[in-house]
Amino acid sequence: MNQKAILQEAYEIQDWIAGLRQRIHRWPELMYEEVQTNKLVCETLDQLKISYQSPIAKTGVLAQIGKHDSPCVALRADMDALPITEEADVSFKSEAEGKMHACGHDCHTAMLLGAARLLKKYEDQLPGMVKLLFQPAEEGGAGGELMCQEGALDQPAVQRIFGIHVWPSSPTGSITGRSGTFLAATSKLQIKLHGKGGHAAMPHQTIDPIVMAAKVIIELQTIISREFDPLTPGVVSITAIKAGEAFNVIPPEIEIKGTLRALTLEDLQLLQMRVREITEHVVMANRGQTEVNFPGDDCPPTINDAHCWNLAQEIGRDLLGSEQVTDSPPIMGGEDFAYYLQKVPGCFLALGVGNQKVGAEYGVHHPRFKVDEEAFSIGAALHVAWAIRSLKELS
Repeated sequence: MNQKAILQEAYEIQDWIAGLRQRIHRWPELMYEEVQTNKLVCETLDQLKISYQSPIAKTGVLAQIGKHDSPCVALRADMDALPITEEADVSFKSEAEGKMHACGHDCHTAMLLGAARLLKKYEDQLPGMVKLLFQPAEEGGAGGELMCQEGALDQPAVQRIFGIHVWPSSPTGSITGRSGTFLAATSKLQIKLHGKGGHAAMPHQTIDPIVMAAKVIIELQTIISREFDPLTPGVVSITAIKAGEAFNVIPPEIEIKGTLRALTLEDLQLLQMRVREITEHVVMANRGQTEVNFPGDDCPPTINDAHCWNLAQEIGRDLLGSEQVTDSPPIMGGEDFAYYLQKVPGCFLALGVGNQKVGAEYGVHHPRFKVDEEAFSIGAALHVAWAIRSLKELS
C-alpha cells in the first residue's frame, strides 16, 4: 500500500467524491437536522458494503472497516451546515432557503466517503480497524462531545484520531497545522439589557438600553486591549444586536450576541468573568438591569498530539512535497474535534482549497464561500495514508 499509489487511486475517484459533495451541498441541513445527509452517507456505505451504526448522536453515523481484534484508529468528518443564504456562483447552489454549506462540511463528508471506498478496497490488508465518524452538529451543537458520550471511541477503543478541515486561505494541495494548541477554546455570549422604553422625543422619561449597549460594547473591548498580556491571544467579538424597530421609539430592552475566544480554558473563563463584571457594573451605573449568559457548552481548545502531527507532516511531504507542508501559528477559530483530542491523541489539520482561478477565494462562513474540488482526492488520500501508517505503528 504505497502512499503514492494511494494518492493515484484517490485521483481516479475524484469525480465520484466531487459528485457526492455537490449532492450534499445542494441540500444543506443545520445541526442535528442532518437527516438527508445521514441517508446519503448510509446509502453510500451500503453500496460499498461497509458496516455501520446509525443513528448515533441523534443524526450521526459510525462505520467500521477492518479487523475487530487489533489496533483501532478513527477518521472524522462533520456534516452540518450554517444558517447563511448562499451567494456563490455554482451549478449546485443550495436549494434550502437560508441554509448553506459555508464551512466545508460537505467537503469533509465526501472526502471521508472517498477514504472509505479506498480503505474498503484494502480491508484485507489492514492491520487493525478504522472507524469512520460522520458527526452532526459541529457548528455550536457539541456533536463531537455527544459522539464521545455515546461510545464512538469505544468497543474497540480508538487509540488515535485524525481529521481535516478545508482551508480557503491556503492554496490547493497544501496542508498546515501544528503540534500543541492549533485552534482556540470558544464560548457563546448572550447579553440582555433591560431599561424603560418611551418616546424618542422624551429620552429623559426613559432608561435607554441602546445607550447602555453602546457603553457595554466599548468597555468589553478593553478586556483584550488593557487586561490581557499583549502576547496572549484573546477575542471578544460582538456579532449581533437586536432592539426596536421604530424611528421614534426608545425600546425597553436590547439583546447582544457574540463570541469569546482564548487558547486555554482558563483564559476563556477569565474572559467570561470580566464580561459579566463589566456588563453588570455599566448597566448598574445607567439604572438598568442585565442578564449575562454563555449558552451551551464551552468548546475546549484543539490540541494536536506532537507525534500524530509529525506523522501527518511526513505523509504530507511524501504525497505533496516538502514545500506544501507548513507549520501554522495558533488560529482563533474553534472546532469541536477538540472533544475527541481530550480522550485520545490525534491530529487535526487544514487542507488548502484556495484557488482564485475557480473563485475559491472567500473565507469560511462567507456567503460566497467556494472550494477548489481538485483538493478532494488529496484529502481522501491523507485520511487513508494516515490511518494505515498509524495502524502499522500501533500493531
